[in-house]
Amino acid sequence: MFNSSDLQGVYPWTASPLIVSAPMAKVAMPKLAVAVSKAGGLGFIAAGYFSDHLEDLLEEAKDQLFGEEDNQTESSSPQPVFLPVGVGFITWSASLVDALPAFKKYCPCAIWLFAPPHGFQDLVPWATQIRQATSHKTQIWVQVSTVADAVEVAKVVQPDVIVAQGTDAGGHSLARGASIVSLVPEIRDKLHEIWTPTQGRISVLAAGGISDGRGVAAAINLGAQGCVLGTRFLASPESMIANGYQKEILRAADGGVSTTRTKIYDSVRDIHGWPERYDGRGVINQTFVDSCSGLCEGKNRELYRESLNQGDEGYGPEGRLCTYAGTAVGLVKNVMPAGRIVTTMREEANRLLYGIRQATKL
Repeated sequence: MFNSSDLQGVYPWTASPLIVSAPMAKVAMPKLAVAVSKAGGLGFIAAGYFSDHLEDLLEEAKDQLFGEEDNQTESSSPQPVFLPVGVGFITWSASLVDALPAFKKYCPCAIWLFAPPHGFQDLVPWATQIRQATSHKTQIWVQVSTVADAVEVAKVVQPDVIVAQGTDAGGHSLARGASIVSLVPEIRDKLHEIWTPTQGRISVLAAGGISDGRGVAAAINLGAQGCVLGTRFLASPESMIANGYQKEILRAADGGVSTTRTKIYDSVRDIHGWPERYDGRGVINQTFVDSCSGLCEGKNRELYRESLNQGDEGYGPEGRLCTYAGTAVGLVKNVMPAGRIVTTMREEANRLLYGIRQATKL
C-alpha cells in the first residue's frame, strides 16, 4: 500500500526523499513554490484564506516555470496547462466556487485541503469538483493531526495523500495532538489495517518539527514517504516575509520553550473563523506575554496595530508582530535559496538513510 516510488511516479520531476514546501498563508507565493519544484521537490502556493486571485497566482507560476513565450501556445490549447506545483486552501474561509474557474486554464499537480469549517465531509465537494475540473490530473492532499481524523479522511474524502502534521509545526494546526514520532507510524498502521485492494493507495507525508536532513531521515524511518517543511523555508529569499520576521526566525532557539501554541495572534490581527479545535504556534513576544498577564484583548489589539507602523522593529521578543514558527526554529541558522535548501537536505538525508550522496535533480 505504501511505497515512496509511488509519489515519484506521480511527480516525475521529484527526487527521493520527497521534500515539500508548505502552503504558508501570505508567505508561500509562486516564486518559492517554483524554486522548490525546480530543485526536485514539490512547492505549494498558498491560496490562503481566499481564492479569488488563484488564476493570477497560477499564471505567475507558469511564467516562472516555462517563460512568458509560452503564452501563445497556451491560449491555443484546449487543455489546461499542467503545473508541477501545488496549491493550498484554508477551506473554512476559501471559496471553491471562486477557485474552480482557474482550473480551466491551469492544472496544478496537487491541491492541499486544510481546516474544514465543520468536518471532513465539507471537503468532499472540493475533492470531487477539482478532480472533475482537471480530469483527475490533480492529486488531492488533506492535512490531519490525529489518527482518528486520518481514518475519517481516508473513508470520506479518499485523498491521494494525507499530510500528518505533528504539534511541533509552526502556524495553524490542531491545539491538541502528538508529534510525528508517534503520529506518522500510527497513521500508517491504521491505514494499512483498513485498506482493501479495491481502494486507491494513500501516501503519508510527515510535517512538523523538520528543519534539516536529519529530520527528513528520521521521518522516512518512521514510515513517511516524504516530508513537509514550513519554518526552514521562511529563511529563504523566495519567502514573502518581512526582514524583521526573517531575522527573528534566525534568532530564535530552543523552540520548545521559545514558541507557544495560542489563539492570541489571530485575535489581535482580527482573524476570526478558525474552527474551535485549531490554534497557532509562534515565537513568544510581548503580545503573548501581555495576554498571559491579563491585558484585555481590545487593548492588546490596539497595541498590535500601533506596532505595525514600526516595520521590522515590530518583531522580536520585545515586539508585538506575529512570528509563526515551529519548534525546530533553533535549527535554522542561515538564509539559503529555497532550491539549495531542498538539495542539501536531500543529500544529508540520503547519506543518513543509505550512506550515499545522491546526484541532485535540477
